[in-house]
Amino acid sequence: MGNTIKMHTANTKTALLFIGFLMGHFLAKAQEVYIPEEKTNLPSTTESWNGLYLKFRLSDKWWWYQENHYRRRNSADNPSDFVGRMSQVYNRFGMTYMFTDNFEVTFGPTLVWNYSPDPGNPEYVNSVLEPRFWHQWLLTQSVGRVKVLHQFRFEHRFKRDNNIGAEYNYTDRFRYKITAYVPLNKPKMENHTLFIAPSNEIFLETGKNKWNILEENRVYTAIGYTYNNLMFFGGHMWTYGPTNVPGTYRNRQIIRLNVMYTLDFRSTRKEITRNFSF
Repeated sequence: MGNTIKMHTANTKTALLFIGFLMGHFLAKAQEVYIPEEKTNLPSTTESWNGLYLKFRLSDKWWWYQENHYRRRNSADNPSDFVGRMSQVYNRFGMTYMFTDNFEVTFGPTLVWNYSPDPGNPEYVNSVLEPRFWHQWLLTQSVGRVKVLHQFRFEHRFKRDNNIGAEYNYTDRFRYKITAYVPLNKPKMENHTLFIAPSNEIFLETGKNKWNILEENRVYTAIGYTYNNLMFFGGHMWTYGPTNVPGTYRNRQIIRLNVMYTLDFRSTRKEITRNFSF
């Protein structure tokens, strides 16, 4: 018991030190960025995100990880309809190596198709590919019956607008997310568990012509249920962050519905203390 508490304490200290280091790195890059004195908040827009998460355990240490997302956003003339236009088709792939049941590292490519903000407008390409390479650390700790996840994710992105002839720009993005899994009908996260999972994620980005290091903050509350190899979860997410216009900020109301499927390919299966993450 004492060793477990010490390990969780060490993981938490490592997470906090790592956050401090990265914040210092990104702030150093942003020292000469112009921040406008006045701020304008745009009206809320709406989106609908649907995701499939796949986790295949290949050995005691290695996993295959995959995400596939279908995302829509509101119509240009109706900011409250959630599904009026295509937004993104989002595919993330990776290999995960588990150092312990409480610490794992994942890395791999991401392919995102970003759709035109004005479908049918000849000034825009209907969809453009945004390739990325990503890697992350995931630390898990137990706080009583609650599982707390600290996710540190790095993304190296080649992105462009949908305008005809737009060029690709390279940016680096760092994401930190903290999630709490709170079981409602069981003493811990296990099969047939009804749970609630609040989370907060902050996005920091550096690159050419970036006037604000903050890209976005996401607050998401999901309700879910685990059933054998499946986990169903969904809820509401609110996001807030700057636009490309200095001093102008947007916020979005997003409905998220997701399914995670986990499969173990090992001949001899062993229970682990956690395999819940999103």
